[in-house]
Amino acid sequence: MRAGVRRLLSGAEQESPRSLPTPPARLPYVPHIPPMALLGKVTATTFALERPCCVFDGHADASDAVWLVVAFANGEHSLLRQGQGTWGPSPQPLSCHLCCAASASFRNPRSRADVPPYKQLPTAHSYMTLETAAAAYSCSAPSSPVLRVGDDTACRDQGRQDPCNGPLPSPGPYRVKFLLMGCRGPKAETRWSEPILLRRAVSPGTIDPAPTRRGSGVVVIASILASLGAVLATAVLGALGYGGLLVGSIHRGLRRAP
Repeated sequence: MRAGVRRLLSGAEQESPRSLPTPPARLPYVPHIPPMALLGKVTATTFALERPCCVFDGHADASDAVWLVVAFANGEHSLLRQGQGTWGPSPQPLSCHLCCAASASFRNPRSRADVPPYKQLPTAHSYMTLETAAAAYSCSAPSSPVLRVGDDTACRDQGRQDPCNGPLPSPGPYRVKFLLMGCRGPKAETRWSEPILLRRAVSPGTIDPAPTRRGSGVVVIASILASLGAVLATAVLGALGYGGLLVGSIHRGLRRAP
């Protein structure tokens, strides 16, 4: 009897660790915007990221994939219309536990089927995108030095179900991290980035036309001053020429005098 109980207990001890998912390895890499000059590095709906080259070497297998997690940073005041699921001006920001702490409350999915897609950003306040084979980020893989987040405008199609790379709907700020996933779930992850704030689009109705009028006035004044300067210069040159002729006449008169 006691031997049977011991066997059951030992079997439970051996099986219990298998039921718990192994936490992913925490890597010291911090995603960041490229430091070099780059056209459109940060826009109103997109931003560039440096590729995580060599970051997952030693952790990834050939079948693994690297994802980018995008979430609202702490302190975000969303432009989500309450209860409508659409983006636009909102009289009040979302409550902090829903939006402000999206990056802090994000939980890694256990499988690809649990990956939060782009279309859930208005409600989940985070999503995953840019699924890439881990081999593409190895040290030996030739590739572009940057990634572009938010450049797939086709993601706005209502029928899209895949985790696509759609335009970011508000200025943010956002935080991002890279997550290595295998067939059994997450294997390694980077740190969260610093908050990334997008540019704000300026509405044509908010542009003050006064600077244009002031600019035209300045041009008119400058033209008048330039004309007056030309007239003054002509008068001075004329006076100098007349004075020269007068002096020459006096000299000729003195020479003729007995």
